[in-house]
Amino acid sequence: MINVKIYRDSNGNIFKYTVEGHAGYSTNGSDIVCAAVSMLTQTTLIALNEVCKIDEEDIDYFIDDEKGKMSVAIPKTLQSEKLYSANIVLKTMEVGIKALIDSYPRYITLKYGEV
Repeated sequence: MINVKIYRDSNGNIFKYTVEGHAGYSTNGSDIVCAAVSMLTQTTLIALNEVCKIDEEDIDYFIDDEKGKMSVAIPKTLQSEKLYSANIVLKTMEVGIKALIDSYPRYITLKYGEV
């Protein structure tokens, strides 16, 4: 099972997400659920840097493909324009995760936390 957790502040802004586990939908290398979650969450990380212009050094991230772990956090001190664009990207990822859960509910969970 893949466990995704999204962390928001009291204003509803997303500042962090974590991904943990393997779907178990199919064998390694041909698991479409793992591939979809991985592509969605890694593209989000890249977009935070390339689209939202958050310096890579300012994004706190960790990826361990073998263990199926990923953690991404953006600074709480972002300027309002960057925070706004980052949250468009992060909320789009959330929509994508929810769509995957609709299609593969036995393989992905989504929980929320507070930062």
